[in-house]
Amino acid sequence: MDTLELQVDRRGVAWLRLNRPDKHNAMDAAMIAELTEAAGRLGRDPAVRVVVLTGNGRSFCAGGDLGWMRAQMAADAATRAREARSLAGMLGALDRMPKPLIGRVQGQAFGGGVGLMSVCDVAIGVDSAKFGLTEVRLGLIPATIGPYVVARMGAARARRVFFSGRVFDAAEAVALGLLARAVSDEELDAAVEAEIAPYLSAAPGAVAAGKRLVADLAPSVDEAQVALTIEALVARWESAESAEGIGAFFDKRKAAWVE
Repeated sequence: MDTLELQVDRRGVAWLRLNRPDKHNAMDAAMIAELTEAAGRLGRDPAVRVVVLTGNGRSFCAGGDLGWMRAQMAADAATRAREARSLAGMLGALDRMPKPLIGRVQGQAFGGGVGLMSVCDVAIGVDSAKFGLTEVRLGLIPATIGPYVVARMGAARARRVFFSGRVFDAAEAVALGLLARAVSDEELDAAVEAEIAPYLSAAPGAVAAGKRLVADLAPSVDEAQVALTIEALVARWESAESAEGIGAFFDKRKAAWVE
C-alpha cells in the first residue's frame, strides 16, 4: 500500500498506520481507497483479533489533502458526490469491521481525522494534541463524517464544536466523548496496550457478535443519512462561501467573513 503501513504481530494485533507523515497524514483518494480495502481484509482475517489505527509522524490525521481539495474545487457535482461517497464507504467499512478498533492518536486530528477517531471503538490520545472540525472556516461543513461524529459525541455535545470551527484540546476531547483517555506521550503505548489486553482473553466470535449487537441496538448510519450528507456537502461546494473560503486559504489571506 502506498499510503498505509499494515503489520500483524504474533498475538494477532494488527497495526494500521497512516503513512503520509510529510502531509500530516492528510487523506486523499488513494488513502481512502486503501483504508477501505484494509478494513475489509482485516475484518475477514481470522488471525486478526484487534486492530490499532494510528499514524506515522507528528499528526494523527490533518483531514483532507490540499491537492485533493484543489481537485474538488475544479470538479463537477457528480465527481464531488462520488468522492464523498468513497469517504462515507471507508468510514462505514471501518465502523462495521467485526474486530475491535482502537485509535492510537499520537498527534493532531482535524476534519476527517476526527471522523476516523469517531469510528474507533475506543480512542486514546496524547494530552498535547489539538482537535477541530474546521471545515466551516472554508465555507464547508463536516458532512460525510457527521453521522459518526454526532453518534460518538451525542448531538448536545457535538453542537459545541461541530459548526464553530473551534480548535479544542485533549481534555475537551475526553469531555466530548471523542477520546476515552488523554495521556502523556510516554504513557501512550502502555495505555493502548491496556485496551488491547482484554481482547486477547476474549472469544473472538463473541467479541464480533457483541460489537454487532451494539450497532444493532444503537441508532445506525443508514443509506438515507449518507445520501443526505453527500447532498449537503455538494451544495456547500457549489456555494459562493466555499469559493471564497477555499480561495482565501490557498491565497493565504483572510476570508471575507473574518473580522
